[in-house]
Amino acid sequence: MKTLSLNIPDGLDIGPSELAIFVASRLYENGKLSLGQAAEMAGLTKRTFIELLGRYNVSVFNYPASDLAKDVANA
Repeated sequence: MKTLSLNIPDGLDIGPSELAIFVASRLYENGKLSLGQAAEMAGLTKRTFIELLGRYNVSVFNYPASDLAKDVANA
């Protein structure tokens, strides 16, 4: 896993673990990471990560509408 250093403004009241969860949730939401990868990046279990996704308005069901339409057509 790669390591990244960021300069965070002093006025931003966010800790390293909260920032990791935020970034992981956005990467999961955009389909860049799987649920397991995002949970690992955030330093959490899958279950805990799933529970926290709601705080960031990210659905655990990260399934593109186009795939859903294909599945319905194939059913």
